[in-house]
Amino acid sequence: MQLPVSFTLEFKAATIALITLTALAMGEVPRLKLNRAGIAMIGAGLMLLAGVLTFEQAERTIDLSTLVLLFSMMVINAVLELAGFFTWIGEKVIERAHAPLALLALVVFTAGALSMLFLNDPVCIMLTPLVCGVVLHLGRKPEPYLIALACAANVGSVATITGNPQNIVIGASSGIGYVQWLSRLGPVALVGLAIVFGVIWLLYPQEFRNQHSVDAKAGSQPLTTSTIPAAGTLMPRAQAEAMTYILTLRKSLVVIILMLIAFWAGVNITTAAFIAACVILISRRFESARILALVDWPLLVMFGGLFVVTGALELTGVSVRLFELVKPFMLDGTLPLAVATTLLSNIISNVPAVLLLRPMMAQFADPTQAWLTLAAASTLAGNLTLVGSVANLIVAEQARKFNIKLTFGEYLKPGVVITVLTLLAAVMLI
Repeated sequence: MQLPVSFTLEFKAATIALITLTALAMGEVPRLKLNRAGIAMIGAGLMLLAGVLTFEQAERTIDLSTLVLLFSMMVINAVLELAGFFTWIGEKVIERAHAPLALLALVVFTAGALSMLFLNDPVCIMLTPLVCGVVLHLGRKPEPYLIALACAANVGSVATITGNPQNIVIGASSGIGYVQWLSRLGPVALVGLAIVFGVIWLLYPQEFRNQHSVDAKAGSQPLTTSTIPAAGTLMPRAQAEAMTYILTLRKSLVVIILMLIAFWAGVNITTAAFIAACVILISRRFESARILALVDWPLLVMFGGLFVVTGALELTGVSVRLFELVKPFMLDGTLPLAVATTLLSNIISNVPAVLLLRPMMAQFADPTQAWLTLAAASTLAGNLTLVGSVANLIVAEQARKFNIKLTFGEYLKPGVVITVLTLLAAVMLI
């Protein structure tokens, strides 16, 4: 008996997608040196090889607006990194860190605020060496501050469309404006940052019970960024070279402010960000090749591959069948959607989860609320475990360069509490 062509295509699409998403969740393929970008790319290639999609159909599944917006924010972050912006922020934090609780508050709200404006992963890349240097210099226990940094970066990124990659996907797909997004999810981020601060404070009483000044160890040098053995890029010390970086930073900040004004004025977010990236790229001080080398090209490749894989599910009707299966559980309000998104995000990672759930959002009674719930839950879910988000892994890997081992178990207790409380806050506030 010959099976219908449509059933055969659905079976092929579902099988390839399952293999691809499983490999993405594992982060590797046994005996093969493949990263997530390579896995997603091969998954897309298998869809073409199996005849699930034609090349023309695959082209139409790729969301160019999302890729351009993500690329533009990467370029902007790269210039800020080269110009020493994040180091400058770190210096200001160091100057004001006079007690353990004050240091915790500064780490949480600095990471959160920066992640609201910029992609959270680069924020973690640049702030982790600074935080490690500070806590080692002051002889403090590093784990609570590093966990706070990772969780705050995730929570803060909820507030805006440009805060993290999954928000960029949702923003481009939903049509929700920048101001509307901020007005709905900004309060979630602010409450979430307060939760991060409170949970870390309560779970590490010995670190924060003694509120005496966080003076440095005896015999150590005065604390400045020049005394921190940074693992990232720090602003050059030479006066002439430093002036070059300052001028670049000033220009970049002016462009970013104009970009944010454009966002608020209702200008298409992708268009505004791309023009800002182009203006920032025009420089007499940094070669464009140096800036573009800092763009996370593998992430863009992974997105492209995932667009094709999840697009194949949508075009063959697999997404509709999946939605019919989960419909009785997910259409009863924001809480079921938040729980389902959290679980799926921790199984296959948040970006694939968003792309998989994206076709279902239009079926909800209030699609805007569903989109925002998806955004909040997929981001906040990243705080559940150490491997729950790229930001967490960045902090752990950067800390290892300072001989600080942030373990899965150490992270888990505050991570679970923070995730549960922030998700409940999101469900109540959205």
